[in-house]
Amino acid sequence: MALTVRVPSPRSPSGRHGVAWWYEHELGWATAERAAGEPVALRTGLRFDVLDLPAAAGVAVLRRLGGGWPVAVEGRRMRMLVAAGAADELPGLLDWLEWGGIALDLVALGAGDRTTAPIPPGWSGSGSSGGAAWLRPPEPGREVEPTLPAMPAVGGGADAPCLVRLVDTAASECHRVRLLGAGRTQRLASS
Repeated sequence: MALTVRVPSPRSPSGRHGVAWWYEHELGWATAERAAGEPVALRTGLRFDVLDLPAAAGVAVLRRLGGGWPVAVEGRRMRMLVAAGAADELPGLLDWLEWGGIALDLVALGAGDRTTAPIPPGWSGSGSSGGAAWLRPPEPGREVEPTLPAMPAVGGGADAPCLVRLVDTAASECHRVRLLGAGRTQRLASS
């Protein structure tokens, strides 16, 4: 299954402001300290957490759930922004949904973690993104609650699924992708 991702046409950043400035001043998101030449990283656990999963599974999740919350891709990985604190809920949710103990390629990034900052929407690549791109970019003023998937009691807008539904769908799609990959490996071994 080929993954096709549409990225907006590039444009140059305006003025002397760079990627880190855009995230800090346009969205109010914290960036992490970095060495020269490293891509800008966003600190998770403050304004949002991240569900990181295989892109093939992520595409299926987006197809099933729709929604308009921010989603980034980097290589063969998809990163879905969820409400801050959701990473702490993932292990318990997976157990409650009876996915506990099953090897899933589903990781949550929360407090103390970081994720590569995609080039801001519409900017041309400047090498500072590390190859990350927005599939669904954040919109200033709508980049966090209530548009991010959260537990129903915590928030979540009408266009965002609750975290339970998102995690269950993501786990099922990650499992499907893993099983399809194992089936291919078995077919190749028996050839």
